[in-house]
Amino acid sequence: MSVYAPRQWLAHEKPMLPGSPSTPHHPTRRRITYLIVGMLLSITGGLGNALVTVNVNYLQGTLGASAVEIAWLPAAYMMTNVSINLLLVKVRQQFGLRVFTEPFLILYAFITFGHLFVNDFSSAIAVRAAHGIAGAALSTLGLLYIMQAFPAKIRLNGLVLALGVSQLSTPLARIISSELLEFAEWRGLYLFEMGLALISLAGVFWLKLPHGDRIRAFEKLDFLTFVMLAPGLALLVAVLSLGRIVWWLEAPWIGICLAMSIFLISIAIVIEHNRENPLINTRWLKTGRIARIFIIIMLIRIVLTEQTTGAVGFLQAVGLNNDQMKDLFTFVLLGTIAGVATSAMAFNPKHLVPPVIIALLLVVTGALIDSFATHDTRPVNMYLSQFLIAFGSTLFLGPMLVMVIRDVNAKNIVSFSVIFSASQNLGSLLGAALLSTFQIAREKYHSAHLAEHLTLLDPQVAARIKTLSSPFSKIFADPALLQTQGVAALKATETREANILAYNDTFMMVAGIAMATILWITYHIIRIKLNARKTVAESRAQKDATVPAEAGA
Repeated sequence: MSVYAPRQWLAHEKPMLPGSPSTPHHPTRRRITYLIVGMLLSITGGLGNALVTVNVNYLQGTLGASAVEIAWLPAAYMMTNVSINLLLVKVRQQFGLRVFTEPFLILYAFITFGHLFVNDFSSAIAVRAAHGIAGAALSTLGLLYIMQAFPAKIRLNGLVLALGVSQLSTPLARIISSELLEFAEWRGLYLFEMGLALISLAGVFWLKLPHGDRIRAFEKLDFLTFVMLAPGLALLVAVLSLGRIVWWLEAPWIGICLAMSIFLISIAIVIEHNRENPLINTRWLKTGRIARIFIIIMLIRIVLTEQTTGAVGFLQAVGLNNDQMKDLFTFVLLGTIAGVATSAMAFNPKHLVPPVIIALLLVVTGALIDSFATHDTRPVNMYLSQFLIAFGSTLFLGPMLVMVIRDVNAKNIVSFSVIFSASQNLGSLLGAALLSTFQIAREKYHSAHLAEHLTLLDPQVAARIKTLSSPFSKIFADPALLQTQGVAALKATETREANILAYNDTFMMVAGIAMATILWITYHIIRIKLNARKTVAESRAQKDATVPAEAGA
C-alpha cells in the first residue's frame, strides 16, 4: 500500500487534516506529559527571538554595530520566519511528522550552539535568519504536542491554550535576561536557549507524536510561488523594521525594496489565482468574512504593540533599563498567564465575539491609563495598565483563530497557516512602525511648540538655566560657559518632556484604534443580525403568500 494512501482510522483517531497527527486515546499521565513537552517547545520556539529583541542595545555594543545595523538582527529572523510556513506545512503533509519534527529540532539545537561562536555582525545575521526557519517549525511542533493533551470534546480549548503559551516568551525574556547576561554576558543568553533546545530535543525523542496521514502535497509551481513570495515578504519585513530608523523618505533603498516587494507578491498572487491546486487559495481569502477576520487580527496586533513599543519606549525615554522594568514585566507575565487560563477555560465556540470585544476594551482602558504619564511615571505606575493589556493580548487570539478554522479544509490549510502567521508577524511590525513613526512626528511637534517659549527674555527661563548650570560652577569659572551648560541641560529637559507628550499622544492613538475596531466589529454583527431577520421575514412572507394561492387552487 502506498504511504500516501489514507489509513483506516477509528472515528476518534482520524487526523483533522493531512500532516496533522492522529488523536488516539491517551492515559492521563501521557496527556500531562504531552502538555509539558508542548509548553516547553512553544516557549523555546519564541524565547530565542525574544532574548535577542529585548537585549538589542546590549548586543549592539558587543558586536560593534551601529543602530541601523543592529536593527537587522531581529529583522533577519522575521524575514525568514514570516514565509517559511509555505513549505513547512507541505513538508508535514508529504513526508510525515517525524521528518518534520526531529530534523528541525536538531537544526534548532545546532543553530543555538552556533550562536556561541558568533563573533562578528555578518555571521550573527546569518544565524538569526536560520533561526527564523527553525523557530517557526518549533512553534508549530509545540502546538501539535499541546493538542494531544486534550480529548476531542475540549480540543479547541487546547488550541486556545497552545496559542496563549507562545505569548509568554517576551515577558519571560525581559525577566530573566539580566541574570543571564550577568552569568556569561551575551553568551549566557544562548547557553540558556541551547539548554532549552536540548531538553526539548530529548522530550521529542522520548515522547513522539502519533502518526498521521500523508499525501502528495508538493507541485512544481509551489516552488515558483515560494521563490516569488518569500523574498517579497522578506523585503516588506525589512522596510517595516528599518523604515522608522533610517526614516521613510530619507533612505532611497526603502522605496526600492517596497516597490520590489509589491511586484514580487503581486506575481505570486497572480500565479496562485490561476492554479487548479494553489498553494495559497486566493479565492478563499477574498471572501468578505475571512478578509474581515484577518484585518481585525492585524488591527489587534497593531494596538497590542502599545506594550512592546509604547510602554517600553516610554520607560527607556525617561532613563530606565531592563533591570528596572523587571517587576513590571512580572505583572505582564501574570496578566498573560491569567489571559491564557481564562481564554482556555471560558472558551465557547458559540460565543467567539465577546472575548474579542473584551480584549479590545482592556487595551483601550490600559492605553488610556498610560496616556496620562509624566516624567515622574515609573514602572510601578504601569502595573495595572500593562496587566490589562497583557490579559487582553491572549484573550482574543483563540476565538479569532477558531473563526477562521471553521472554514479551513485540506485545500486551504496552507493558505490559513501562511496568512495567519503573516498577519501576526506583519501586524506586530506594522504596529511598531506606525507607533514609532507617530511618536517621532509628535515629538518634533511638541519640541517645536515648547522651544517657542524657551527664551532668555523670560525671567523664569533665565532662572531655570541658572539653576541647571549651578552644578558646573566648580568646573567652569567663565559665566558664558556656565550659561551654555545650563542651556544644554534645559534643552535635554525640553526634549525629554516632548518625548513624554508624544508617547501620551501615541497611547491615546492606540486607544482610538482599538475603539474604532470595536465599533467596526459591532457594526458588522448588527448588520449580519439585521440581514438574518430580513431573510427570515421575507421567507415567511413568501410562505404566507403561497399558502392562500394553493388553498384557492
